[in-house]
Amino acid sequence: MRPEGYEYDYDIHSCLAGPLMEPDRAAAYRVRYRSLLAREPRRIRAVLLMALAPLLSGSLLVYLVWPSHRTVREGGDRWLIVFDHVMLGSIGLIAFFMLVNVVSVAHATMVARDPIPVPAEVGTRVAFLTTYVPGKEPLAMVRATLEGAVQLRHSGPLEVWLLDEGDAPEARALCAELGVRHFTRNGVPEWNRRSGVHKARTKHGNYNAWLAMHGDDYDFFASVDTDHTPLPNFLERMLGYFRDPDVAFVVGPQVYGNYTSPVTKAAESQQFLFHALIQRAGNRYHAPMFVGTNNIVRIKALKQIGGLYDSITEDMATGFELHRTRNPLTGRFWRSVYTPDVLAVGEGPASWTDFFTQQLRWSRGTYETLLKQYWKAPFRVPPGRLLSYTLMLVYYPMTAVNWFLGILSCVLFLWLGASGTQVSSSILLMLYSDAAALQIGLYLWNRRHNVSPHEPEGSGGLAGMAMSALSAPVYLKSLGSALLRTRGRFVVTPKGGEASPDRLMTFRLHLFWAAVLLASLIASVFLGHTHIAMRTWAVLALVIALAPVGVWLWTLRQERAARTTTVSAPMPTPALAPEPDLAPATAPATTTAPATTAVPVATTGGN
Repeated sequence: MRPEGYEYDYDIHSCLAGPLMEPDRAAAYRVRYRSLLAREPRRIRAVLLMALAPLLSGSLLVYLVWPSHRTVREGGDRWLIVFDHVMLGSIGLIAFFMLVNVVSVAHATMVARDPIPVPAEVGTRVAFLTTYVPGKEPLAMVRATLEGAVQLRHSGPLEVWLLDEGDAPEARALCAELGVRHFTRNGVPEWNRRSGVHKARTKHGNYNAWLAMHGDDYDFFASVDTDHTPLPNFLERMLGYFRDPDVAFVVGPQVYGNYTSPVTKAAESQQFLFHALIQRAGNRYHAPMFVGTNNIVRIKALKQIGGLYDSITEDMATGFELHRTRNPLTGRFWRSVYTPDVLAVGEGPASWTDFFTQQLRWSRGTYETLLKQYWKAPFRVPPGRLLSYTLMLVYYPMTAVNWFLGILSCVLFLWLGASGTQVSSSILLMLYSDAAALQIGLYLWNRRHNVSPHEPEGSGGLAGMAMSALSAPVYLKSLGSALLRTRGRFVVTPKGGEASPDRLMTFRLHLFWAAVLLASLIASVFLGHTHIAMRTWAVLALVIALAPVGVWLWTLRQERAARTTTVSAPMPTPALAPEPDLAPATAPATTTAPATTAVPVATTGGN
């Protein structure tokens, strides 16, 4: 069965991990895995890319910061010498971040693996949870989620719950209609605090209130975001991994069923590396990240750490706490499992406003984890697990700092002529283009592991790469807010087919940086600072800054053209009725009715 209204083959993608296999009864069950690389018949290409891409990126770094290439000014302006050193540091860090990024992808390519699914234990007590915020989420969307939940298959006690933030009468009526249990913390002061695990108006506060009241009645809870529809085999494909007593949670990929707008398509493509590769690499260290969109959690493990963590991205923070905690029954660290099976279909951002809001929230949550939790990890978690988390957590800050340093370098050179290194433009462009080409080649090779049921087979995912690049200014703003400790807040993005409207102010960050770059390029013409490599980078950064604005304007033009075509289309002329037959009155009154043939209308369902 597929979610109503969707036309993609989710049945096949819900079983990407392979068929269910009975575990060995003679030994204690532990989750077993299959290596993605080992299953590739032509993996020599991947091995070459994994070796050459980091090697060439490392060569670029060494070439740029080599001592004999550093700028030396004799008797020059003291401030210009300082700016030369700033330029050298910026260039070195940019090249180093590029190296870290390609090493991260190469490492993930090497160790990524899928779990071998097994049937769930019979009789486990499961609660299926989703939330509702009256006034923020349409009830029709909640109905679709709950209707999917009541069709889940499970060989044991299963109850579906709606966690209603507002105790809305219409939500109670819907629950009564569908046979779903209703829970609300509305009006209970101890479950609506200003901060902490029971923080008011937060997802984690809502879940933790239910956990305190009803958690002990179940072994596990499964959950999806309100805009996600679970497939009937959701529990069948996830629950079996909990036969391993050290598994604390199981998560699946996030896909967007509203695959219509350019923003939504590019947003799903942007997540390719994380859901198709990085999370699978996390399986190597039994520590893929907790993703709140669709998951199953062992309640005892969650209660051991005090419930879902108080954070703007409670899922990542909660997973981090679990992964540094030991199972008291076995003495081993809690584990997690990522399955590539697509078992729930949700909604993605359909406008630039909603996309930037999403990226702002995700990056801010990552920064909070780094500032508040990461320092607890060294010497308290296994080295492999620490490496896996480190490579995941540094993505947002590296992208943000990389953007800032790139703009800073452009400004310092194009305005002041500062130069941290004196290298040949042709050699620099050759090394950089070759390193970038190998990095993109490694990315494209991994596209064969894509878990998205929406992106066409063989697509290169270029829209996703572009989306990551143009998100950099958003990540930089989020990093500044985190360092200044300004208050981050959770914003419920529009759901149920709605989208926040885009305006010119939506792109204020990008327009600001575009103005800085454009002014610097114009100034360089008059000041004579014309190094081709720096100008090339400035132009590329300018294109990135203006790209979302250009796509938005193009989309507006297309929509207006479509409306104009609809309005200006000529109205069809109604068929005139035939004139009556003016036969003489003495004519025979017999008429022959025209023969009619019933033509069946062929219908094709989208499901």
